[in-house]
Amino acid sequence: KICGRTLMGARPPKGQELEDHYCGRIRLRVADFMKAVDEELWSLGVPVKTKHNETAPAQHEMAVVYNEANIACDHNQLAMEILRTTAKKKGLACLLAEKPFAGINGSGKHNNYSLATDDGLNLLSPPKDGREDLQFLLMVAAFLQVVDEYAGLLRASAASAGNDHRLGGFEAPPAIISVFLGEALTGQLVAAAHGGQAPHAQRQLLNTGVAALPELVKDDSDRNRTSPFAFTGSKFEFRMVGSSQSIALTNVVLNTALAEVFDQFSARLEAAGDRQAEIRGILSDVLRDHGRIIFNGNNYSAAWVQEARRRGLPVLGSAVEAYEYLVDPKSVELFTRQGVLTRDECFARYDILLEVYAKVLGIEAATMVEMTRRQVYPALLRYTGEVAQSVSQMRTAGVHSGSASRLLDTLAALTDQIDSELEGLRDAVARSHALEGSKTHAQFMRDQVLPRMAGLRTACDAAETITGHDRWPIPTYTDLLYRV
Repeated sequence: KICGRTLMGARPPKGQELEDHYCGRIRLRVADFMKAVDEELWSLGVPVKTKHNETAPAQHEMAVVYNEANIACDHNQLAMEILRTTAKKKGLACLLAEKPFAGINGSGKHNNYSLATDDGLNLLSPPKDGREDLQFLLMVAAFLQVVDEYAGLLRASAASAGNDHRLGGFEAPPAIISVFLGEALTGQLVAAAHGGQAPHAQRQLLNTGVAALPELVKDDSDRNRTSPFAFTGSKFEFRMVGSSQSIALTNVVLNTALAEVFDQFSARLEAAGDRQAEIRGILSDVLRDHGRIIFNGNNYSAAWVQEARRRGLPVLGSAVEAYEYLVDPKSVELFTRQGVLTRDECFARYDILLEVYAKVLGIEAATMVEMTRRQVYPALLRYTGEVAQSVSQMRTAGVHSGSASRLLDTLAALTDQIDSELEGLRDAVARSHALEGSKTHAQFMRDQVLPRMAGLRTACDAAETITGHDRWPIPTYTDLLYRV
């Protein structure tokens, strides 16, 4: 209720290793909840569909049907509110935190973005026969330039204290912005830029290994699930947004940056005598100046982090770093020139986001201190006393148990470790209160408080694994994940 995520908890015996939750049926209680969510949202005019399990235990997915950007943002906010309130009515808790449980997949949003004319023509819809379409390729090039020039700003639009726990965790995009086009589309773009024709895409079949099934045509537009910004057939999909976040800022950034790039493209095309040749020139320039943003490989690999640095792409490990791009001179100039935000409004958002970041971590740290001091530590002392009494009684009876003595020693050591880690965290939190300036405060919380929270959690989780279940005061991950 306070933090929206677990601050401690040992890993359960079973997580998501078997992938049986993703492929299994929706539990009846959850299906009833989802049905109620559908009905409530439909009554409000919010179209939703696509209900299914996700990878982690008790994790589920839904999709709000696409709409114009302003309406889509409103629908997304309504959906989050209805999910929470309906869960309460059903005796459940809907956690929208990006990483509510350590060790299993977190949650995010896929911001599907396309461009359409006022008469409904999707400008990101590729030709169905695979032939060259310069208008379509020009749209793709615009996105490449946007994502490369404003990668840091896009990263900032999806940054939060909660999302820092999720990004780069081999379950979500890394904290490095890149674009996935797929080999076929990349080839078309390169060929068009150099005045040639890309080879006609051959129909590729998916080999299922089952002779009784009909031939299935392989979709070459996507399925690189590791990419943060992927072309998925008729749209780009930005997968970095956190599950608790508004999608508004992300779409403000995309809309504003695209308007800027379209201004540049338009000026060149309007002054050109041969527009076909000029489009090819634009494609060539974009590939030369911004081709580094294209990456069709595994974004989870350690090699990609090094390669991204070599390419000069921003590698931003935390929200605090990412927020700097909100007040970067290039970003401020973009927003002011397009009439979207003033300089003061950019800096106001920067200060507010840093303040929220620091306050979120402050609340989590204070909650962890209270849980440890008033629940974990007393429970561990009592259990250690019970074990000590048992060991003493055994020795009085002339029985020596090496395992019981080792358990007692381990419990005593963990009690001291928890006390030490707790004092370190309390001291860091106390020092944070004296800091001035949103940036200084946020940096301190990231660099000093978060590591101490991690240290205290490690000790508490270790204690949980050797404390009697009926003596542990906090619900375990097994309790929370498998008793829905």
